Amino acid sequence: MEIVRQLGQKLKQNIANVIVGKEREVDLLLTALLASGHVLLEDVPGTGKTLLAKSLAASLSLSFQRIQFTPDLLPSDLTGIHYFNQKDGEFHFRPGPLFSRIVLADEINRATPRTQSSLLECMEERQISIEGRTMPLESPFMVLATQNPVDNQGTFPLPEAQMDRFLIRMKLGYPSAAEGVEILRRTAAAGSLKPEETTRTATAEEVLEAQRLCGQVRVADDLMGYIVALAEATRSHDETALGISPRGTQALLRAVQAYAALQGRDYVLPDDIKQLLLPVWSHRLVLRKRHEAGSQAERILTGILNSIPVPSEKELESGVK
Repeated sequence: MEIVRQLGQKLKQNIANVIVGKEREVDLLLTALLASGHVLLEDVPGTGKTLLAKSLAASLSLSFQRIQFTPDLLPSDLTGIHYFNQKDGEFHFRPGPLFSRIVLADEINRATPRTQSSLLECMEERQISIEGRTMPLESPFMVLATQNPVDNQGTFPLPEAQMDRFLIRMKLGYPSAAEGVEILRRTAAAGSLKPEETTRTATAEEVLEAQRLCGQVRVADDLMGYIVALAEATRSHDETALGISPRGTQALLRAVQAYAALQGRDYVLPDDIKQLLLPVWSHRLVLRKRHEAGSQAERILTGILNSIPVPSEKELESGVK
């Protein structure tokens, strides 16, 4: 797992040349990358959502496309079109931006549901179907989406099926006072780096190898039972209409494996599950009072986390063996 840890350190150092602070958020972003997942960055404008996504993309030697989502965006603008070539008298396919390996969907909730639905197949099955033809996407493939949760005018809320496609949802928040000063210092400096000026530190082959190694991280049977117990508690909670699905438990398992590997470990600890429970599950809960979503989902998950006993060290040792 030292290979995975070193790759993560290189990427974090590279991103730190552009992004001030946000170490936990960068860790979550790299966790999603190595777990073959997608990330939803949700916060008010000006907190660095797009900058963070572009910094990660610039650190990878992978094809990258940024899509500005608007109400007039069509599904074919994302997937591509067949056009008639007058020179040879035949139809040819022009691939859309979704055929890149890293896709930044900026302000995803400003597109219509019809356009948003064009992301469902590619995010889950890593393929795109157009006019009866299915075309696989190259690996690694990752969607980084941003949205502003405050400004609801001219937006279309993401449906549960779309939210469930994202491995992690996270908020960046405002910087601390010291970080704010450093941001201004870098802004005033003539040599302040932009994402596209950073060094590409990881190739597609390195990312794929790291993803393969993350899948080898050991998870004790008792920890798997712990994850299932947490999920079952969300399904029977009085305030939830829909709890965590089996896909949600699989997502948490993949995430904790990648998180442990980034720490240089080949085994998962209970603390890994506690660290990632909210980012991986908070957007998957459907509450009975839907207008109280967000922080209420985090409150419910925190309460469940405190009520379910953690497997003992002796049980974990026997489970690994």
